[in-house]
Amino acid sequence: MSETIGFIGLGLMGEGFTRRLIETGRAVVGYDIDPGKVAAAADWGVTPAASAAEVAAKADIVLVAVINTKAVEDVVAGASGIVTAGRLDGKVLVDHSTTEIATTNRLAALLEERTGMAFVDAPVSGGPEAALAGKLAIMAGGPDAAIARIGPLMADLGKLTHMGAVGTGQATKLVNQTIVLTNFCVLAEAFRLAQAHGVDAARIPEALGTGYAGSNMLEMAFERMISKDFAPRGYARQVLKDLELVQEDARAHQLALPMTAQALTLFRLLNAGGKSELDGTAVVTLIPEPGET
Repeated sequence: MSETIGFIGLGLMGEGFTRRLIETGRAVVGYDIDPGKVAAAADWGVTPAASAAEVAAKADIVLVAVINTKAVEDVVAGASGIVTAGRLDGKVLVDHSTTEIATTNRLAALLEERTGMAFVDAPVSGGPEAALAGKLAIMAGGPDAAIARIGPLMADLGKLTHMGAVGTGQATKLVNQTIVLTNFCVLAEAFRLAQAHGVDAARIPEALGTGYAGSNMLEMAFERMISKDFAPRGYARQVLKDLELVQEDARAHQLALPMTAQALTLFRLLNAGGKSELDGTAVVTLIPEPGET
């Protein structure tokens, strides 16, 4: 393929994304604030860049997957951010991070004003495995022309749904996180209940999969809880960050979200207990196993 794709943020998600992009025949230039991650990505074919501005200068479409709102702001408007790269008319920045909606709107306007580059907020769901397999759920907000421009690229990464103007992708991700992150806690309780009755928890997804309890998360979560494999596919600290975002947004809209509030409390406890670098399914460790005192 003739287009060069830029990628900023080469952590767990960035690795899945960039390996997939290279697998589909695209040239990828990448940057991360951690030089070790840039060096590691070079091993699977990512051309290193020294800054976000350099990525934007060399790429036709720039994808971003970083840890939080401040990191996105640094990518766009920092000392070596994209706005310092000069005119970038015709290019598109696609932000796959989960961030504050107000900041998303502000950065989109700044990027357009300073560089002519279009901004699409396109947070994703599915984790690193789905990124690598090209099976992400991609919820996007942005101008019609920019969405059309990135359409063929997104089709190789997953299923994109255009939700509306800039900011609506992040709003949809808040809905996604409300469902997914509270579900970590519900599934942890269900898992302990199965154990308490001596039921083979490994058979629960088979037994319930065709009913209303069936979900993408059921099999994944039970498998990790059974094996106590909490190696991070997504970090507990990121779960906490996203739950805080949901609660802040709910407060701004005067919404009562009691289930989300309970999940937030549990993930605060999990992180405070030194488990921030574990997978979100590690929330099950807060609930004693049957027979424990």
